[in-house]
Amino acid sequence: MAAPRTYWTGHLRLSLVSIDIALYSAVSRAGRTSLRQIHKKSGQPIRHQKTAEGVGPVDTAEIVKGFEAEKGSFVVLEPDELDEIRLESKDAIRIVQFVDHSEIDPRFYDKPYYVAPRGKAATEGFVVIREALRAAKKTALGQMATRGREHLVAIRPCGDGLLLETLRYADEVKSSDSVFSDIDDAEVDSEMLELAEDLIAKKSKPFDPKAFKDSYEEALRELIEEKAKGKAIVSAGGKKAKSAQVIDLMEALKKSVKEERAGGGKAPAKKTTKKTPAKKPASKTSGTRKKKAS
Repeated sequence: MAAPRTYWTGHLRLSLVSIDIALYSAVSRAGRTSLRQIHKKSGQPIRHQKTAEGVGPVDTAEIVKGFEAEKGSFVVLEPDELDEIRLESKDAIRIVQFVDHSEIDPRFYDKPYYVAPRGKAATEGFVVIREALRAAKKTALGQMATRGREHLVAIRPCGDGLLLETLRYADEVKSSDSVFSDIDDAEVDSEMLELAEDLIAKKSKPFDPKAFKDSYEEALRELIEEKAKGKAIVSAGGKKAKSAQVIDLMEALKKSVKEERAGGGKAPAKKTTKKTPAKKPASKTSGTRKKKAS
């Protein structure tokens, strides 16, 4: 097996402690089928060329970065000017805070990377930090700079190493208020709620990512293989998804629970005590449950 490709190297710093580390991507797209754009008449691949308006094709060496201050007017920034403003985090990840992992809203997570010590001399300090985080059940927060951007990062134990996940900044995550504000505070029928809870209990089991398959990817590969062999492509049957129909929610829940129970396993034990609805504000009708938007 080929050695993993290093994404970033530098130092992990905690107060006066500095450890040489390397980052490796924790995800892979190697298993994905990549499609290219093809000129239909000639069968030749489409190539994208960098051009400048009024100039035509340009060399990569002639390209710099800039910001469009006004429509059609750019502030040009030279590479050395960008280097001057880069912070210490360019070559190091400085740990500045520790939090419980559950404190980080899932919406802030971006990309995961494996962290490993770089060289035997760094292993002892690396293991000390890993085990201290594990014992405290904490996640470390820090910042690092890569590819012209400074990232907020979260670091926590992962097997024999550490897992670093880049995080989005607060201004990069949209508020849910504008999306959820129109959801009414509906009064929930206690029997329907109990049926839904039974259905959830019946279908609950430990997460196993291998149990899920990308059906589109499999179908795409099969299509490519068949066409590559010169075989005629037969339609999958022309079946179309039925349009959504207005159905009785109570009946649908009862039928779903019945089918799940018939599928094997024991049905959830029936409750012997009367279900107590969650309390509502005084202005609302008591004895009903309130749905909350987060």
